[in-house]
Amino acid sequence: MAKVKTTLSIDERLLRQVRVRAARTGRRDSEVLEAALREGLGIIDRIRSKADLGEEEAHELAHRVVHEGREGRVISRSRGSSSRSRRS
Repeated sequence: MAKVKTTLSIDERLLRQVRVRAARTGRRDSEVLEAALREGLGIIDRIRSKADLGEEEAHELAHRVVHEGREGRVISRSRGSSSRSRRS
């Protein structure tokens, strides 16, 4: 597939996450961004087709689900770290 060069303006914290993930996985920033876009757009397409939703409704639902999942991971991590610190 042909590649197209483009310029994006994104949140600096998000770009930092991309760069960290790229460094940890030995990939280029553009490869990490492309994979994230493919995954995110794929999720929205699957939600839209399964739930018979429009583009905006599917995007909002995907956004809520992702953030709920992140909140759950933060809670479980904080619980896990506090139990580890008590063992020391």
